[in-house]
Amino acid sequence: MRCTILGAGSWGTALGATLASKGFPVCLWDKDAPVLQAIAQKHENTRYLPGLALPPSLAAAPDMARALEGAELVVFAVPSQAVRQVAIEGKRLLHAGVPICSVAKGIEVDTLMTMSEVLEDVLPVPMHPYLTFLSGPSFAKEVAAGLPTAVTIAGRWERISKQVQDAFHTRTFRPYTSTDVVGVEVGGCVKNVIAIAAGLSDGMGFGANARAALITRGLAEIGRLAMRKGANPMTLSGLSGLGDLVLTCSSEQSRNHTVGFELGRGKKLEEIQRALGQVAEGVLNTRSTRDLARKLKVEMPISEMVYRVLYEGQAPRQAVGELMNREMKPEN
Repeated sequence: MRCTILGAGSWGTALGATLASKGFPVCLWDKDAPVLQAIAQKHENTRYLPGLALPPSLAAAPDMARALEGAELVVFAVPSQAVRQVAIEGKRLLHAGVPICSVAKGIEVDTLMTMSEVLEDVLPVPMHPYLTFLSGPSFAKEVAAGLPTAVTIAGRWERISKQVQDAFHTRTFRPYTSTDVVGVEVGGCVKNVIAIAAGLSDGMGFGANARAALITRGLAEIGRLAMRKGANPMTLSGLSGLGDLVLTCSSEQSRNHTVGFELGRGKKLEEIQRALGQVAEGVLNTRSTRDLARKLKVEMPISEMVYRVLYEGQAPRQAVGELMNREMKPEN
């Protein structure tokens, strides 16, 4: 199976390495020519996954047409806010009948569309049944290193989801399938916002009790938004909901947790993002999640708190104080 990965960041490279480890010919495409050059010549993504040797069969091409030539599986691994543009550039090169797997986690800021809605908005209708969406607790560095990982692949056509599942399955990478595209997508997006909140709490030294409360109440927020969009609530108790949320909220490897942690210690957002050198999806996801929640009239106080800290300059301690002093109510 010839595979193309659109996006040579840490996640795209890790998934490309996973597919290449099975002997599949894999080609990475990206607009970052130096990254592609390092992959092709040194078999290493020196910017995003330094020190990890990549399979020699993992190729790289800066020309999208060349990268997509003969592809039997196409993976969208660019940041969520770039998915629309990459889909526009690639749609004339994609073919109906080829499975497409999006691994981007986000809600588009301008339209408040999920990634499935964005791709269905751009790509021709005959391609829609071939769209799948991969999400779950998975740090790219650990996947690339071959450490055990389990994820969920959602799609509306089970036969296609099973094809993508079979393609990605290795001895250390175990995908499950789901038909709940909305639940998997919302879980993968909003957990980034909650991770910033958990990082804020940790950065201010609030301890394990506060982190556990944020994870639990954050899951309730994710569930409310997902169900308003038609998701199955059981999806949020699985890998793409609770699993991804726990991982992202409790590990120093999480870029979104790092953003919150450094904000909690008093650093400025611009300074933190420069130091990261990679996209922390939760920063823009916070804006789109908050706007979508308001549009759908879903109560999401933690997400609202993170929005105020990121975009309105509210002091983290004041935001947390307001969160804790909201009107008392039953747990639901």
